[in-house]
Amino acid sequence: MVSRHTPRAVVFDLDGTLIDSAPDITAAINTVLGETGHRELTLGEVRDMVGDGTKALVERAFAAAGGGTSPGAEALAGHIGRFRAAYDARMTAETKAYPGAAQALRDLDAAGALLGVCTNKPDLPAQTILAALGLSPFIRAIVGGETAPARKPDPQHLAAVLGILGVDPGDAVMVGDGINDVAVARALSVPVVLVSFGYSRKSPHSLGADAVIEDFALLGEAVSRVHRARS
Repeated sequence: MVSRHTPRAVVFDLDGTLIDSAPDITAAINTVLGETGHRELTLGEVRDMVGDGTKALVERAFAAAGGGTSPGAEALAGHIGRFRAAYDARMTAETKAYPGAAQALRDLDAAGALLGVCTNKPDLPAQTILAALGLSPFIRAIVGGETAPARKPDPQHLAAVLGILGVDPGDAVMVGDGINDVAVARALSVPVVLVSFGYSRKSPHSLGADAVIEDFALLGEAVSRVHRARS
């Protein structure tokens, strides 16, 4: 049974929200940078580059390592291909679910919410990582950056997830870590909860979310509260 305060759907961002994937992303991008004679990037640098899809990540990485010079289109395409191969080979080597994430999903599922993932990450890595970390049994819909009709912050991305779940935006809550998640939720008038420990380049408290949590143990109450306020 769905609690009267539980939304019918809760949709999550992935990187920086459910999972800490930056160590593996950093290792993969540094592999490609090293092959091309560029300096390696720090974990902190790469964390600030995550969230807008693979192309943006690789462009930002080469610009940072190359003194602000971005590669041309042909070179960029090659770098993207090499990055994907390097990342596919190690995408679950160091990536972990954030503490409490699995229990939060389990609790929301038990409360009757349908859970989805709306991520700019390519679909196959998203699916593989969720399965490897034991999170996929709770997820009813995954729409990654390659199959989305348009990527976050475009509202078509979140709308595609809700369409698979069969839930109206008026009965959903978005959970993320940054401005793209706030923007995509606001575009559909969906309440949004941010985690404070993700990859946002600005303080999550400054982004206009309905709630910010420091621990997944607080998620259930926050989701119910922002949904109740919307209702």
